Amino acid sequence: MALPRKHRNRIAATAAVLAIAAGTLAVAEGRGGNSGGGGGTAAATDRPVTGGGGVSQEIGRASEDSGKTVNLTFDDGPDPTWTPQVLALLERYGAKATFCMIGPNAQKHPDLVKKVVAAGHRLCDHSMTHDTTMDKKPVAYQSKEILDAKRLIEEASGGEPVRYYRAPGGAFTPDSRRIAAENGMRPLGWNVDTKDFEHPGAAKILDTVERELAKGPTVLMHDGGGSRAQTVEALGKLLPRLKREGYAFSFPKI
Repeated sequence: MALPRKHRNRIAATAAVLAIAAGTLAVAEGRGGNSGGGGGTAAATDRPVTGGGGVSQEIGRASEDSGKTVNLTFDDGPDPTWTPQVLALLERYGAKATFCMIGPNAQKHPDLVKKVVAAGHRLCDHSMTHDTTMDKKPVAYQSKEILDAKRLIEEASGGEPVRYYRAPGGAFTPDSRRIAAENGMRPLGWNVDTKDFEHPGAAKILDTVERELAKGPTVLMHDGGGSRAQTVEALGKLLPRLKREGYAFSFPKI
């Protein structure tokens, strides 16, 4: 039986309204979703979104404390030769730091991971294999690199949470930042790259920190991945100098 014309008109009008609403919602989701799809865009990369645990996906570099602060970070360990020397210097000068660890290194040296935690320092996930081309790899690969390392570091520590994720070589992607944040880890960048891995000499490492610290508080150094004799030498001079200049040692803001 055919509906009266006025009923047909009402149904058509209602359908039109619903279609407009659906289209508006689709546009809004396309602009504002935080799925961080393949490669992402500049807008998606810069968006101040958070993960499931309330951790920001933005790459962090600021200190969690106010004032004149410095955030010391050490990558590629733990290493049985260099990490204990770094820890001894930090203890001598009352400094704290964040250690960005390679998963298998943490698994191999759980005693060092526990010493880092016992001394009041923080843990950071630096992936499984230090693949600096992670930003060109599939999302599933990135996820495995990040989450397997997190698990190994936390197991080695005895359950201490890993608070940060630093991409090898800074090769972050919207997906890797999302994966980290959803698992309670703030993506961690840096302001000062000492390039100590190039073995430029302790004086050059020290000079780089002095010259570039005005850019921001987070300093990148290494306690693993090769000989770190120059880093240790530079650190022994840097720590008392920072204290004399009125710096307080802090952690990166989560």
